[in-house]
Amino acid sequence: MSQNMYDAPSFFENYSKLPRSVHGLAGAAEWPRLREMLPEMGGLHVLDLGCGFGWFCRWAVEEGAENVLGVDLSENMLERARAMTDPPAREAIIYQRQDLETFRIPLAERGTFDLVFSSLTLHYVVDLARLLSEVRSAVDAPGYFVFSVEHPIFTAPSRPGMATAADGSRFWPLDGYQSEGERVTDWLVEGVRKQHRTLATYFNLLREAGFEIEAIDEWHPTPEELEAHPEAHQAWSDENIRPMFLLIAAKSRAEAR
Repeated sequence: MSQNMYDAPSFFENYSKLPRSVHGLAGAAEWPRLREMLPEMGGLHVLDLGCGFGWFCRWAVEEGAENVLGVDLSENMLERARAMTDPPAREAIIYQRQDLETFRIPLAERGTFDLVFSSLTLHYVVDLARLLSEVRSAVDAPGYFVFSVEHPIFTAPSRPGMATAADGSRFWPLDGYQSEGERVTDWLVEGVRKQHRTLATYFNLLREAGFEIEAIDEWHPTPEELEAHPEAHQAWSDENIRPMFLLIAAKSRAEAR
């Protein structure tokens, strides 16, 4: 089974205090850019991999999605998602506990989804090629796959963290970029395991699974976003030194199933 730190009490308590946990999509700096990559939701059948508190599931239904399947490994996350979902939306959303390392699309549901979405989850998956094959089998053609991961420049270093040069400028020390595999870092708790992959690997795995990339964004705040959110200047200052998020929108190729 995948590492399930979200069901550890100390991790879950700390995670629940993050802005994106408290404010949902509005608390996720990258959300406006990710939203622009999404198709119109009216009438869509949606699969959310790593649905967490269910923020995207509920947003999709509010925007007109016909139904949403939200999948997550953490029972804590799913319990919170169910509690936060009002009765009208419960008719359209199913929350289901599954491990993405072993996730399978039932034969009866293959090709029945119009959109697969995933936010900051896939960099935890060891066998991403296998999962992407399942994602491709889930969507009809043309079907959409929109997701975010931690950027490879962010995941690569053996000791991630900003450093200060002799002249006082800050920089992001980068090592081990071409050495893919597990990275163990401290985030909210000690010993969080993530998978580092290069940009080329993400692109090639998508192509091999039967997807064509339609849009890419290495998120950083625009001048307009900084002007609109002066309170975030300090928190966002690192993003103009190195990107933390990689956003990708892809569409399934008709010949690949």
